[in-house]
Amino acid sequence: MQLIILISLFVIGAIAGKYSKEMNEQKASDKNDNQVEFRIAKLNQVWEKAIRMQLAPVRLSELHSDLKIQEKDELQWKKLKAEGLDEDGEREAKLRRNFNIILAKYGMDGKKDTRALDSNRLKDHDVKDGDTFDDPRLDKLWNKAKTSGKFSDEELQTLQREFHHHKDKINEYNIVMDTVSRTEEIHKNVISPLEGDMKEHVVHKKHADLKQRMRDLNQGFERLRKITHEGYSADSEFKEPRVIELWEMAKRSNLTEVELDSLKVSFTFLICTVEKHQHYQEQLELSHQKLRHVEALGDEEHIMRNKEKYNALAEKAREMGYKMKKHLQDLTNKISQNGLQHNEL
Repeated sequence: MQLIILISLFVIGAIAGKYSKEMNEQKASDKNDNQVEFRIAKLNQVWEKAIRMQLAPVRLSELHSDLKIQEKDELQWKKLKAEGLDEDGEREAKLRRNFNIILAKYGMDGKKDTRALDSNRLKDHDVKDGDTFDDPRLDKLWNKAKTSGKFSDEELQTLQREFHHHKDKINEYNIVMDTVSRTEEIHKNVISPLEGDMKEHVVHKKHADLKQRMRDLNQGFERLRKITHEGYSADSEFKEPRVIELWEMAKRSNLTEVELDSLKVSFTFLICTVEKHQHYQEQLELSHQKLRHVEALGDEEHIMRNKEKYNALAEKAREMGYKMKKHLQDLTNKISQNGLQHNEL
């Protein structure tokens, strides 16, 4: 009887060992065969979820470049942490906040339309037919601009991009406010005084971020209001909304004339990158429409050819999107740091 039990245990152990070995080999094989898009697991999970959600091609491309920026920042933070920096957790909190913004921006935060029902946010109104920007002040301004006769078709397109950019900023403000509210709820339940001090510091930083975002929103809205009433002036320096925002930020940062002139050169390169990115986005959308048409016809050769073209354009749009956002991020950091240095002098 004991012999039978020993033989049984040996067989089970052998099978378990074989199974475990096969599983490990399978995992290794998966790592070799399936190209991992990002070096951080949670970013891969977001990317895979977006693909399952079948996000539109341009949105998927935008998400990819946002995740690449997040990946770069998180890997840099891990190096800093290993060197004993970021002791107060400020950078970590900012990374978490940026990640939450990405999730909410692409509808992956599990909230869907709940933000629209929350009366504590900047958007506190019922959405009506004809609303373009889901914000009553923006909709009113936009309708006034369209009927004013002060803008050419090209200028209206430029102004519309500025309005959409402002709307995105409002959405980001609401997301950050969400994270502050959740952090404060956690803070209330803290028992350890030391841990409480750390969380108090993080909450303070988030409130400071909220205040700055609100100031930026107010200044951005005042700019839109002025343009709507007066039209674009002949000496307008820039037309790209993100560049305009950086330029306004730079002018408020007490930079020298030489530094401002240097920034203008950098902005010229940035505008070229933005235009290339927009071009590839438009081509990607057209390629997707053509691919769907060819797939409906069922010609395998044409499908394969169009898929190759579509995939190449998708890769180019992602690459250009990352390049543009990194350039924007670098310039924003440069202006912020120079402004701080000048204010401290």
